[in-house]
Amino acid sequence: MIDGMAYGQLKTVIMAAGKGKRMLSDEMPKVMHKVNGKPMVDHVVDLALKIGIPPVIVIVGFRRERVMEHLEPLYGRSVTFAVQAEQLGTGHAVMQTEGLLDGFDGDVLVLSGDVPLLTEITAQNLINSHHATGAAMTVLTAEVDDPTGYGRIIRLSDGSVDRIVEHKDATAIEKKIREINSGIYVFKRKELFDALRHITPENAQHEYYLTDVFGYFVHHGMRVSAVLAKHFDEIRGVNTFDQLKEAEDVLKSNTNVFGS
Repeated sequence: MIDGMAYGQLKTVIMAAGKGKRMLSDEMPKVMHKVNGKPMVDHVVDLALKIGIPPVIVIVGFRRERVMEHLEPLYGRSVTFAVQAEQLGTGHAVMQTEGLLDGFDGDVLVLSGDVPLLTEITAQNLINSHHATGAAMTVLTAEVDDPTGYGRIIRLSDGSVDRIVEHKDATAIEKKIREINSGIYVFKRKELFDALRHITPENAQHEYYLTDVFGYFVHHGMRVSAVLAKHFDEIRGVNTFDQLKEAEDVLKSNTNVFGS
C-alpha cells in the first residue's frame, strides 16, 4: 500500500505484447524469458500486486496464449488481459486497456514486462510524488554515465518536466544531459485516455507512441513531473540475451536488492 493513499486509487498496466526481435525467438514472447528462474513478467506482476489493487492488467500480443496460459494458473483472478492484436506502438497498447479501466477514477501505473528489476520502494516513491504534485503524468527517470540512445529529460526551474527529447532529435547540449526516460509512468486515468484520443501515428514507424501524450498535457497546461530512481539497474530493459544475463547478475549480487 502506498503511504498516504487509499489502496483503491491505483491500478497497474503491464506492457507485455512485444515479440523481442533481438531475442531471436519466433516462439517465445520476450517477457517469458527467465531471470533467476522465473519469467520476467512474473517479477513485474509480483511488484504490481504489492502496490495496487488487483486485477493487474497485462497487455498481451505476440504469442499471447503462452503468456496467458502461464499467468492465469499462477495468479488467477489477480490478473486480467488486454489484447493488442496488432503491434502499433506503446500508446496503442495502452489504448486497449480503456474498457477494463472504465469507471475507475484513480491513478494508472504503466510498467514494462521486460523491466524485471524495479523495486517496490522506487515504485512507491514514484506514486507518492505523482500524488503529492497533482501531476497529470509522472515519469520515472535515471541518470546514466552514457545516455546514448535514450530520451533525455528536460526540466524546468521548478523541477517539472518541460519536454522529453529523443536522442536522435537532441541538440549537442541536450545530448550531454544524463537524466533519461525509463518508460515507466503513472497517470491520472481520465487525463491519460483523453490524451490518447489525440495522438496520431505520424512518425517514421507509423505507430502510436505513449510519450506523445506528453505534448497534449503541456499544451493544455497540465503538470508533468519526474522522479529520479537511485539505481539505473532498476529501470534497465532486457532486450537481448546479454542483457538477460546482466539482469540475473544484478539480482544475484544484491541479496538486499538495491538497498540504500
